[in-house]
Amino acid sequence: MGFLLLTGASSGVGRELAISLSKEHTIILSGRDEKRLQEVRLLCDNNPFIWNHELNDFDNLENDLKIFLKVNNISVDYFVHCAGVMKILPLRNIKINDLQKIFAVNVYAPAIITKCLCSKKINNGNLKSVVFISSNISNRGAAAFSMYSSSKAALDGLMRSLAVELAPGVRVNSVLPGGMITEMTKELFENPEMLQKFENDYPLGIGKPSDIAPIVEFLLSDKARWITGQQITIDGGRTIDITER
Repeated sequence: MGFLLLTGASSGVGRELAISLSKEHTIILSGRDEKRLQEVRLLCDNNPFIWNHELNDFDNLENDLKIFLKVNNISVDYFVHCAGVMKILPLRNIKINDLQKIFAVNVYAPAIITKCLCSKKINNGNLKSVVFISSNISNRGAAAFSMYSSSKAALDGLMRSLAVELAPGVRVNSVLPGGMITEMTKELFENPEMLQKFENDYPLGIGKPSDIAPIVEFLLSDKARWITGQQITIDGGRTIDITER
């Protein structure tokens, strides 16, 4: 049992992770929608805390987290970064503000939060394991996904370097989900042609947010004590399927 900070906890994969991980940990639910965080809190065990913060406000992120931990007398043992922003645009339509918003949440925020949690002054040196929820597109490419895929590739690059820098005290890994229906992706699946394409491309079918929780639980646990710096892909076989259609 220990304290676990979970970003993106208000919906989708984060919601499922909150419910599942709360059986073994006291969760700090982080998100920008207070109402939905309260709804998730009612579904969790062990009386979760709520840290309502806009992660794209990274100028104040470090200080706000420091104050939250101090006020609540909390030291975080585990960190799961599930918050994410996805915007699908062709290169010709991309603006710098789009890139800044995506990288602020997908890359800058987890870097700053991990920095805080590694501080002995802020977190008493309690951090043991970190899991970043990335995407199987971080190692691949797709038209109009350049902002999202590059941010996830950056997140995995961050993961690998931190795994080396923070060892042996802290393990850092990434989980790379494939296509699944969540709040962030539901517009994609509302297109019948896109839905059919996904069903054809995934040997095991389209995934569910609940498919992610078991591997995250494993990576946080002592059963994974010799695993760090790794990308764990969970995508129903999508990335190994080279069948011609």
